[in-house]
Amino acid sequence: MSRTTVLRGATCALFLSALGNAYAQEGGQLHGNFSTDAQYYNVDSTIGAVVPPQRLAANAWANLIYTYGNFEAGGRFESYEPALAGYPAGVQYNGSGVGYRYIKFKVSDLEVTAGNFFEQFGQGMVFRSYEERYLGVDNAMDGIRLKYKAHPGIYLKGFIGRQRFGFDNGLTKGVGIVRGADAEVSLSELLDSSWTSANNLIIGASFVSKYQEDRDPALELPENVGAWAVRANYTTPRWNLYTEYAYKINDPNGRNDFIYKNGQALLANATYSVKGLGVSVGAHTYDNMFYQSDRASPTPFDLNINFLPPLAKQHTYNLPATLYPYATQPNGEVAAQGEIFYKWKKGTKLGGKYGTKIALNYSNAYSLDSTDLGAADDTTRRYGYSTNFFRPGDRMYFQDINIEVRKRLSTTWELAFTYLNLVYDIDVIQGKAGKPVVHADIFILEGLHNFTDKNSVRFELQHLRTEQDHGNWATALAEFTFSPHWFVAVMDQFNYVTFDDTFLQDGKTEVTPERLHYPIGSVGYIRNGTRFQMNYGRQRAGIFCVGGVCRTVPASNGLSLSITTTF
Repeated sequence: MSRTTVLRGATCALFLSALGNAYAQEGGQLHGNFSTDAQYYNVDSTIGAVVPPQRLAANAWANLIYTYGNFEAGGRFESYEPALAGYPAGVQYNGSGVGYRYIKFKVSDLEVTAGNFFEQFGQGMVFRSYEERYLGVDNAMDGIRLKYKAHPGIYLKGFIGRQRFGFDNGLTKGVGIVRGADAEVSLSELLDSSWTSANNLIIGASFVSKYQEDRDPALELPENVGAWAVRANYTTPRWNLYTEYAYKINDPNGRNDFIYKNGQALLANATYSVKGLGVSVGAHTYDNMFYQSDRASPTPFDLNINFLPPLAKQHTYNLPATLYPYATQPNGEVAAQGEIFYKWKKGTKLGGKYGTKIALNYSNAYSLDSTDLGAADDTTRRYGYSTNFFRPGDRMYFQDINIEVRKRLSTTWELAFTYLNLVYDIDVIQGKAGKPVVHADIFILEGLHNFTDKNSVRFELQHLRTEQDHGNWATALAEFTFSPHWFVAVMDQFNYVTFDDTFLQDGKTEVTPERLHYPIGSVGYIRNGTRFQMNYGRQRAGIFCVGGVCRTVPASNGLSLSITTTF
């Protein structure tokens, strides 16, 4: 056993012992949670299933948090023995150990955190430290963070540290140092009694910089790269108006082909809501905004300092959510989205006895209107390109037009119908070079029937039609709930490609369709704060996304078990 392993084990033991001793103190509280996902992999050459050398893989996490007055301490023990195939989104995780630990305390209006922490400035365009557990994204900071309430309505933040890079019997950190500061003013709080309006204006500003030593023998790279942002949020009982602008100095890195070009981003969102009506519109532009604490980061998922919010509807239905989801293009995009929600009242001609809900959504994303500078061997090439700010280019990356109608038919039946029309540049979004743009129509029927107050069935029928990529898909799902403890679900995804005898692959080659079923069954049991779920069947290769960040999921066949509990 190595000295490093011994030290990590001792650290974990001391941490757990300290929490146990603290729990014994009068007035303290200890709570936490545990979750694990395990899978046994079967060989299935028909779908190209991934079978790791170790046929059984498991991810597991256990969190403990102790609070006592103004003091808080917590930590997370993680285990990947080995990690599930395709997990995480970035570099591979290995072994078991402490992956997150911190202490936090408050003194008057000052809050101090030492160790790991998550934080976000504004919408995250210059800094967001966050975690998406099941996506496998975790760029937690490890260092010191200060929060200070200088005056009612004036909030200050500052931090310095390194980012979580991976996991190897414990967290590993990136080489770059990240530091930042943020200030925010809420006028309604600041002016207090002098502010008599129901409206409020919140303004904020952020500055973040990273340091990484320059060891490149051929290029002179900036060792300190700064980024700043300003934002404003105006709210009324009906309106919410938000805008933020971010600017980043030149940051040559592996994601932008080491060009010396500044980056910038601008987003604006507006929402209006009253009873029965909601309207939202938004637009943004991102230009050269990849911002990682290691300029040579191995994947686009590792060591990201910032987060660029997407402008595309986050679908929950299987086919649109996993086949053609949109992923933000940090190096350059211009996007817009608009959505209208309306509910016809009960008793009206269209509302009927129970009312009718309708939602219309439109979103798109284009390339930047840009011009390359210099030939491949020209020194001006290092400046990259010039752009017309907020002007879209000729190439459409993505378009989604969708409508959803939801209607309660009786006390026991509810139906929803959804239609989507997608344009999807799979070359850019998924990196499938040379593949044609996908044009798809998706139809979805969802139903819910309550047999009794405790027993119900929910079903989905989905169909995707396209002449590109893998052709047509059909999905059927039925989920039975027996409250309060049990649920059973069955689903089949069928890639039947076409009804014809041949399929024009990529619009070029005529092939015989390979029609595949992906059946899967699930059973679950819930009791108090504990949930068990077992699945068996096929999982097709695809894309799994959360909030515009995606990872590839390999095809698999086997038995999986998920357990979560809290205390």
